[in-house]
Amino acid sequence: MKKELETYQSLVFSYLTLRKAIGFLGIALPFAVSLGALILFRTRIQSSISSYYYTGTRDVLVGALWAIGFFLLSYRGYEPVDNITGNLGCVFALGVALFPTAPDLNPSTTARLIGYFHMAFAGLFFLTLIFFSLFLFTKTKPHVQPTRRKLQRNILYRVCGVAMATCILLMTIYTFLPDAAAASLECYHPIFWLETIAILSFGISWLTKGEGILKDEVKE
Repeated sequence: MKKELETYQSLVFSYLTLRKAIGFLGIALPFAVSLGALILFRTRIQSSISSYYYTGTRDVLVGALWAIGFFLLSYRGYEPVDNITGNLGCVFALGVALFPTAPDLNPSTTARLIGYFHMAFAGLFFLTLIFFSLFLFTKTKPHVQPTRRKLQRNILYRVCGVAMATCILLMTIYTFLPDAAAASLECYHPIFWLETIAILSFGISWLTKGEGILKDEVKE
């Protein structure tokens, strides 16, 4: 019995560590690529997080996406839907890494085509993250009364999920704006900031799931 308990505790620790690792990667990613490019290479803010592929922090961006992808592949939840969603998230994250966004200046036809794949994978990736936050992380075991902290975490999961969904919606609207309207907003780098908010929301959601935030209170 003691050995089984130790094994169970080890698995729980591993799962919590994995979730926190995904969360930390998500939170660190926007700062690592943007501040790293600014400090090390004097690169100004790019039009999007994905555009840092064409800067000196390309390897940071691609490496983080691969790490997130394989962490999601390793993720195991309570039900098959958790595992399937994690596997899909891995595929989509790797798709984002393997198919870079089109460069801002004079992209070729091939680069544009690859960029469309990038946008498709990015959209699907965020949809899986939204699904995790709104529908999977908020579940409670049947016939178990959720704790006060669990209810608080559920609120945070939903806030993160809605924030990601709102950012995706606003980015989609911006993409279809008339050229003149989009050009007038371009100097504010709206896609960069919306992507940053969405990625931070993803990271906070996973960090919370790993009990890095709002961990259940231990009763004395």
